[in-house]
Amino acid sequence: MAKKLLVADDNATVRRALVKLFEVEQGYEVCAEARDGTEAIALAIKHSPDLIILDLSMPGMNGLIAARELKGIMPTIPIILFTLHADSALQMTNLHVDRIVSKNDVLSLIGYVRLLVPAW
Repeated sequence: MAKKLLVADDNATVRRALVKLFEVEQGYEVCAEARDGTEAIALAIKHSPDLIILDLSMPGMNGLIAARELKGIMPTIPIILFTLHADSALQMTNLHVDRIVSKNDVLSLIGYVRLLVPAW
């Protein structure tokens, strides 16, 4: 059975690109897409993903607040912060995420997904 991924990003183009990326990546499927942190939490509870990919900068509840809430609800589910501001995020502490990946480094994103939730 494929590993389920939840993607949260306020940019619909980024969400679609990630869905397409994981459609061709064997062993993974995007089970839900969220536009902000609040929606990500609701969809995570509903779909029980194996891994969550969060954007840092989203309207309403951003990725950092959502990550903290999600770790409180689902402490064993890995979270990747996928952001244009990876350098800034690396300077922060207590982020409640398992990895920080730049949106400019999609290959690293795939690598970390494989590392955190191996498909096979």
